[in-house]
Amino acid sequence: MDETTIAFEAPLMRAVATGGAEMLDRISVRDYVCEVEIGAFKAERGVNQRVRFNVVMEVSHHTAAQDDDVDKVISYDTITEGISTLLNSERINLLETLAERLAEVCLADRRAVRVFIRIEKLDRIPGALGVEIVRSRVPADAPHLVPVSMNKTVSEGIKPEVLFLSNQLIQSGALTDWIDAVISRNAACVICVPPVPGFAQTHTGEAARRITMLSIEQNCWQLVARDPRITVVDSRTELDWALNQKKLVVWAPQHIVSKAGPDQSHDPTSATDLAVFLARHLGAQHLGLVATSDVPVATDLEVRTYGIDEFTHLKG
Repeated sequence: MDETTIAFEAPLMRAVATGGAEMLDRISVRDYVCEVEIGAFKAERGVNQRVRFNVVMEVSHHTAAQDDDVDKVISYDTITEGISTLLNSERINLLETLAERLAEVCLADRRAVRVFIRIEKLDRIPGALGVEIVRSRVPADAPHLVPVSMNKTVSEGIKPEVLFLSNQLIQSGALTDWIDAVISRNAACVICVPPVPGFAQTHTGEAARRITMLSIEQNCWQLVARDPRITVVDSRTELDWALNQKKLVVWAPQHIVSKAGPDQSHDPTSATDLAVFLARHLGAQHLGLVATSDVPVATDLEVRTYGIDEFTHLKG
C-alpha cells in the first residue's frame, strides 16, 4: 500500500500498513465540499460545481495534548480558511493548480512536515474525478522534531486595530451605538478593557499581575453580557481566527501574557500597557484609547484618542 493511499485510510489501516513504524501525528479535513466556478472547459465557465477536498497534514511532535494547549497545535482553520482564500482570490482552471497552492498554504506553518491533498470534482461525471498530490517542506531524512513557534500571525495584509475601552463607555447608554459603528466597518478589531470598576490593587509581584488580569477577564464577561455580539477570546489561535473572520472580540490577557513570560517593556498590572503588548503582538496598525484618560507608560506605537461620542472614525 503506497503512502498516499495510507494517508487517506482509516487509522487502523495506517497502523497495519506501516507495521508499527514510528509515524508523525496527522490532522485532517475530510469530505469538505465547496461550490465554486472552476475548470478549463467552456462548459465550466459561468457555473458553479461541487468540489470535494480531503487534506491530511503530518505535523511535528509537540506537547499540546499533554498541556491541553490550543496554541501549540495547527488549527484546522489553516486548511479550511486556506481553501476559502484560494477559491475567492481568483478563478482557477486546474485542480492541479489549486492543489499546489493549497499545499503551499499548509506548509507555510513551520510545524507542518508533509501534506497529502486530494481534490475532486463531483458534478462532471457520475462518480468523481480529481487529483492527488504529496508535498513536503523538509527532506525525507530530516529530523521530524522542530521547535513550536508561538508567534503565529493573522493573514498577510491584515493590520488589526486594538481599541482600549473605558469603563465609562462600557457602562454607558452609548455602548450599543459604539459597537454598531465598529461592526459596520467590517474590519479586524480587538477590544481591550480595564479591570472592573472600583478595582484597587493592593498586592505586588506575581499576585498583583494575576489578580489584575483576572479582574480584566471579569470585565470582559461583563462587556459581553451587555452586548452578546462580542466574543471573549484568550488564546492566539482564537484571536487569529476571529480577526481573519472580522469578528468583534474582547481580549482576556492571562493566557497569552503568561506564555510570553517576563517582559520589561510593559507593566503587567497596567491595563493600557497590556493593550500595548497585544498591539505589538498582533502587529496592529495603532492603539486607540476610547473615552479614557489612561495612557500607556511608554510606547512607540501610534496612539489615538477618541471621545465617548466619536463614532465617525469607526465608519471608515
